[in-house]
Amino acid sequence: MNKYNKVQTDETNMRRIAIYLLCIFMLLPVATMTAQPGYNYSKLQREKLNRGVVAIRENPSEVIVSWRYLSSDPIQTGFNVYRDGKKLTDTPITVSTLFRDKNNSQKTAVYEVRPVLKGKETHHIDGTYTLPENAPLGYLEIPLQKPADGITPAGDTYTYSPNDASIGDVDGDGEYEIILKWDPSNSHDNAHEGYTGEVYIDCYRMNGEQLWRINLGKNIRAGAHYTQFMVYDLDGDGKAEVVMRTADGTIDSKGKVIGDANADYREEGTFDPSRNQIMKQGRILKGKEYLTVFSGDTGEALHTIDYIPARGNVADWGDAKGNRSDRFLACVAYLDGVHPSVVMCRGYYTRTVLAAFDWNGKELKNRWVFDSNHPGCEQYAGQGNHNLRVGDVDGDGCDEIIYGSCAIDHNGKGLYSTRMGHGDAIHLTHFDPSRKGLQVWDCHENKRDGSTYRDAATGEVLLQLKSNTDVGRCMAADIDPTHPGVEMWSGDSQGIRNVKGEIIAPKMRNMPTNMAVWWDGDLLRELLDRSMIIKYDWENKKFVPLVKFTGTLFNNGTKSNPCLQGDIIGDWREEVLVRSEDNASLRLYVSTIPTEYRFHTFLEEPIYRISIATQNVGYNQPTQPGFYFGPDLIKMKGTFRGYQIK
Repeated sequence: MNKYNKVQTDETNMRRIAIYLLCIFMLLPVATMTAQPGYNYSKLQREKLNRGVVAIRENPSEVIVSWRYLSSDPIQTGFNVYRDGKKLTDTPITVSTLFRDKNNSQKTAVYEVRPVLKGKETHHIDGTYTLPENAPLGYLEIPLQKPADGITPAGDTYTYSPNDASIGDVDGDGEYEIILKWDPSNSHDNAHEGYTGEVYIDCYRMNGEQLWRINLGKNIRAGAHYTQFMVYDLDGDGKAEVVMRTADGTIDSKGKVIGDANADYREEGTFDPSRNQIMKQGRILKGKEYLTVFSGDTGEALHTIDYIPARGNVADWGDAKGNRSDRFLACVAYLDGVHPSVVMCRGYYTRTVLAAFDWNGKELKNRWVFDSNHPGCEQYAGQGNHNLRVGDVDGDGCDEIIYGSCAIDHNGKGLYSTRMGHGDAIHLTHFDPSRKGLQVWDCHENKRDGSTYRDAATGEVLLQLKSNTDVGRCMAADIDPTHPGVEMWSGDSQGIRNVKGEIIAPKMRNMPTNMAVWWDGDLLRELLDRSMIIKYDWENKKFVPLVKFTGTLFNNGTKSNPCLQGDIIGDWREEVLVRSEDNASLRLYVSTIPTEYRFHTFLEEPIYRISIATQNVGYNQPTQPGFYFGPDLIKMKGTFRGYQIK
């Protein structure tokens, strides 16, 4: 080889190396941005859950006992079940965490579950549950203390009904209590005029014992967009706090008044003859607003600060009547990758502000404020939804906030904005098992962008179904085992789509688009809508009612959502918390259908747990985990969340 050829060869090799390194360099950000959630579970501050035992009378002669399988349980763990001290299991249960007991006695019975390892009961988080005498079939009944009826300054009467709920272990025993919002019958959307009754927040044990009541007072208007209450153990003491917006006249459980007890900021309004309506009546456009941390254990106000984001000039948010300025959202997020913070949000049609706070057990400290009015953040204005999602989308171990068509990074900086604007529904999970990272399915109101499926970390649009209508609903759930990944549909998707965007079923009348639930024990998800659970028959391409919750009512009109859905108690499947027709009680429906699977409770995964905490925010959205969950799991190898895939 002559010198010229050698030099030419060396130059060629150098070019190849340079191109190779450039390709690697170009790929590295993509690999990083599409990483799976990177939580460090050894440091992540989480709840200490108990066994979550529950007993449900399935019929007059049989009782179903169900309990949690925890990540601290060795995979070889089995379980013995006892009733009133007598062992019922011949051999430890290992296939699922559910047992059917032939018990035709209607008397009170105490069920106990004990873990077994290598033939010995380990007593690693035993659990008990007392089945009450004459227990109802299929659900737990939780009696409530209904607030008294009221009269507005205009002389109109109103009543109360149970509305959104959340869960938290308020006393540190590993068992969840229920935090419930009472809605007056005259609650209003922000677009509507009128007085509303006062909003009450209650705490109940699962047996119906009321622990406390908070009265938010006359200066907090009632409606889906006004009160977002976060229930979470923020300081790591094992007991959940309750954080929400308050005002002059809010009364905690001990009778202590926050601010000025005599203040009344409700607008009397002025009559508009052209509309034959009293305009601005009942709206609250001035006065102090606060952010208060309440003890989940006692309902006592622990610390109160001025509310951020502040109202300021009402017109700065898009109108002068409070329809835009009083659009509130909230969430919990692990912004530092270890401790949960609470994030309070205001505005999404125009100006958008998010403020993050940390609670150390003594005081609230502001971590950061994101404001779309700040220079360089203008593209984030007008991008929020009536709801939000939270998760570590970029793999750095810290949570980001999916705020409708944009995302805010854990440090309070803008991550990206698609500029597709406001929407009514949104879903975040791992849709496609063949693709790394999390994805978002979103619908848009602007009569242009329709529905979009995007990469959660980058905002890259993977599928768009444009529409000249307001697409007001979208749903995501794995309902068809013949197509990989999670299926998607919306108000204008022309049917059900797979992750490739292909139509796999035509548009059907009354397609459920509100909520979803894992119920019947297989790996597919069921739909939850109009006071029933609905199963998709993928072979015949139709929706079939599976369970009807007779004697109950769902909430929020066409939104048709329960008080809460999620993995609240028992095995890995989800429960449905609804109100009775007479509004005197809650019913917690628990699946009694056998299953051949057992998985660690969804509650131990932060994205799922936070999706429960944020379910009461705006237009309620179903729970979703930060991993793929569905029938494609059986194609994988190894162990998944404590389940040995065969």
